[in-house]
Amino acid sequence: MPDNNTLSSIRLRENEGNTLKDYINLIRLNLIPILLISLAGLAVALIYAANAVDIYRSSTIFKLSTPQGNILEAPLLPEFQNYGMDRFIANEIEIIKSFNTRLAVADRILDSVTTSGSVTKLDYLLDKTDPLNPVLMSRAQIAAVLSDLPKIEQKRGLDIVQIDVETPSPYETALIANCYTQAYRDLNLLNNRLQLTSVKEFLANQRVEKLNDLQSAENNLKSYQEKGGIIRLDEQAAALISQLTSFEAQLNSTRLQLTISVDNLNKYKERLKEIDPDVNAYLENIKNEPYINNLQEQIARLEIQKDLALSGKMQSAEKNAVISEYDNKIKDLQSKLEPKLKILKASIFASSPENVREWTARILEEEIKTQGLKSSEKQLTKIVADYEKRFNSLPKSTIDLARLERERVAIEKLYLLVEEKYQEALINEQSTPGSVFIIDKAFVPKKPTKPNRTLIVIAGLIMGIGMGIAVAFIRNYFDNTVKTPEDIQAKGVNVLAWIPQIEGVVDSSNKEFEFIVARRPDSIPSEAFRALRTRIQFSRLDAINSKVLLVTSAAPREGKTTISINLAGSFAQANKRVVVVDCDLRKPRVHTIMKVKKSPGFTDYCFGKAGLEDIIRKSELENLDFITSGTIPPNPSEILGSNQMSEFLERLKGMYDIVMLDSPPVVAVTDSEILSRIADSTLLVVSANTTENDLMLKAVELLSHETRSFVGVILNNFSYKAGYGSYYKYYYYYSRPAANQGKKA
Repeated sequence: MPDNNTLSSIRLRENEGNTLKDYINLIRLNLIPILLISLAGLAVALIYAANAVDIYRSSTIFKLSTPQGNILEAPLLPEFQNYGMDRFIANEIEIIKSFNTRLAVADRILDSVTTSGSVTKLDYLLDKTDPLNPVLMSRAQIAAVLSDLPKIEQKRGLDIVQIDVETPSPYETALIANCYTQAYRDLNLLNNRLQLTSVKEFLANQRVEKLNDLQSAENNLKSYQEKGGIIRLDEQAAALISQLTSFEAQLNSTRLQLTISVDNLNKYKERLKEIDPDVNAYLENIKNEPYINNLQEQIARLEIQKDLALSGKMQSAEKNAVISEYDNKIKDLQSKLEPKLKILKASIFASSPENVREWTARILEEEIKTQGLKSSEKQLTKIVADYEKRFNSLPKSTIDLARLERERVAIEKLYLLVEEKYQEALINEQSTPGSVFIIDKAFVPKKPTKPNRTLIVIAGLIMGIGMGIAVAFIRNYFDNTVKTPEDIQAKGVNVLAWIPQIEGVVDSSNKEFEFIVARRPDSIPSEAFRALRTRIQFSRLDAINSKVLLVTSAAPREGKTTISINLAGSFAQANKRVVVVDCDLRKPRVHTIMKVKKSPGFTDYCFGKAGLEDIIRKSELENLDFITSGTIPPNPSEILGSNQMSEFLERLKGMYDIVMLDSPPVVAVTDSEILSRIADSTLLVVSANTTENDLMLKAVELLSHETRSFVGVILNNFSYKAGYGSYYKYYYYYSRPAANQGKKA
């Protein structure tokens, strides 16, 4: 058993960190798998790059601005028009992505393709159900495809939106990008003009209706005059009718504007209710604010009184003084109204999110306008009622003609007012700009933007190398086998030597060079065995008395027999009389390497069936003899631990300088453990990349008993080229003297 100091050393070495050299050696040991995986990654990348479809990109850029209204009106609340631009653009981008917008884009694409007949230039927009006869998709199919195709983004910090489209067809790429921008621009313009269009259509209907009423009134007046009635009014009646019709025209105008304002207000409220019902409910309470309503009624009353003063018969100087007085009173009331409105604005907008501020501002503006119109309507209704009393008091002979004339003049003024408002609405509609300004149209690209074949190949190679290195590290992490002499030393175990792989030994059908020191004495493995011989001779202070050498392994097929034969041959080449005894009585191999029969052998001598001179055989090397196992017994352990075995070894020690015992694996059976107690020196063979560390430590534990015959470990099948290139170079140089004779130092 290893002592406490040895176990402590093992634990400390295992906790040491790996160095850069360790990682480099790991890569060198796994160089071939890494190269194969790297080449596989490169091949996959080359195949992908060669077969990847060319993708073309086309972009269109436009600037977005908030709606500015028409050129004939300024907003009532301009300080609240410039709300959060980023939020506005984000909302517009969602509108661009909406299904209705995609349907509009699909309509434009269908019209363009149908007109130009360029179906063969398309790719994504083709229905390829029949590969031999692809056709253009339907409107709904195109809208579905467009949901994922374009990439729509706002440029950071700018009011600029860019639409990128990528398809395998350059024509199709530019077509989709341009149709998207144009369709959105048209929808945006239509949306901006929607309210004005509604007003225009309402006034158009009123225009036709009032024109018919005017024609009817003129016909009635003409018929009355043709029947012989009074054909002319006196001056007093004419003045009364003029004043009455003037105020009736104002009343009709106010009612017309009130109708339009109420309609706008209802639409604004419906929109705001969808966004934030709470704000809409709060605004409903504002219109019932008594103080504001009272001020608006007073202002409306003064405005009507001023109009009455203007219609009266007064001198110019007197009229100007009266008007100035009314203007001062109106101005004073407005100065009281404005602070109250500002307080209401602040209370509403301070807590309102940005996305509702625009609609809140519109509603508040329209609400104030509506309340003012209602107050004006109320005052005008009273004025008209007073004038009607005076009108009804006219002489009976003139009242019929006066009524017809009043009706004609009133309808005429109303018609002229409607005509004026209609023309104004028409100008407003046409002059209202959209909020989309196209900066760059999409052009048909000449070169594909994807794939970057060079980058794909480089990435494939890098990924292949990375995967290869990863596989190497994963294999190393899960691989618990001994690989290098450092792995053995890290466990606190002495390493005697490392033997390289012998050509032909790995191939079971070719065993010609297994006895390498005899067949190729100038080879690198032969030099390694000579180094092992030297280290064994100096491994113990009593090496001169160390004649019996036991060679065992931790597990089967680790090369202990090959090591035994070649180490014995190395001692024989040093003029030592050596005999190799095959003590592996379970699976003997010495006779196979020496190409003889295994009987008679060691067991035959023990059972008295053969003499010593009958079992000792000469090898092809001088000073090297060997004894085969003989007949396989049923009780190998009892034979190896018997007195006959001890007497047999004593006889051989008297005849030879070195007695080499080839024994079974120590972990598998107890044979080697028994022999290690009677051997002078015990050598443990482990195979690189085969023997597990735990198994090696278990074998060392079994061999480290009280006799202390265990000398160290021999690392077999070690690759000099992979881990110890310099050793390989030196061995090669000094093991080829004939080949290097003509070379200069």
